[in-house]
Amino acid sequence: MIEKYTHLYGLIGYPLTHSFSKKHFGDKFAREKLDTYYYELFPLAQLTDLPEILKKYPNLKGLNVTIPYKQSVIPFLDEISEEAKRVGAVNTIKITDGKLTGYNTDVYGFEKSLLGMPPDGDRLPTHALVLGTGGAAQAIQYVLRKMNITCQLVSRTASPNQITYEDLTPNHISDHPLIINTTPLGTFPKIDAAPALPYPKLTSKNYLFDLVYNPAETLFLRQGKKQGCKTKNGLEMLHLQAERAWQIWST
Repeated sequence: MIEKYTHLYGLIGYPLTHSFSKKHFGDKFAREKLDTYYYELFPLAQLTDLPEILKKYPNLKGLNVTIPYKQSVIPFLDEISEEAKRVGAVNTIKITDGKLTGYNTDVYGFEKSLLGMPPDGDRLPTHALVLGTGGAAQAIQYVLRKMNITCQLVSRTASPNQITYEDLTPNHISDHPLIINTTPLGTFPKIDAAPALPYPKLTSKNYLFDLVYNPAETLFLRQGKKQGCKTKNGLEMLHLQAERAWQIWST
């Protein structure tokens, strides 16, 4: 029974079958001998179930937030950090005396991981395609602006600020060497899915960063690797953002 733990943490989102967060924190608590700490997965088919979770588990001290609730969770919070407010998305919640404060640690995790992507002597491209427009994409755009990397959003629907996958041309690929997948496409168990890119037009000048980490190499990354692209998955970002969340929870 998870009610017995003095410090309960967890992840909300839907679905959560792909998540490594429980293992990450479970291993951390075991390693640091935090015997009264526990991390649980809370798959919420609807976010309106969140208040019931909070009521049922008064020992909850913090939550991580994943797809599809990084933006829609904001109205449920009492406060939000300035950075999360600028990003427009929350992936970490600290709970203190029933008060919920939202933060965004994806920003830290993505920036640190992206900076480590180029081989020695190489620089990151200054133009990027960002695939997807959800909460994760909000954090990625924030980081890219901070790093002076211009980005073009790509989604299933067109708007004044984004193009569709059908609109993508070889010029988009060559003019935006950095391509970041923020969608869940390719995530376990649906590993045969991938964003609809003109993959044959990719070259060794392209960098492909996938926020998905399960499986370790998605179809998106495999097809990029076939074209000679530099690739990176989201596992390092997961660990980095999780450790930043822990710093928030434990201070």
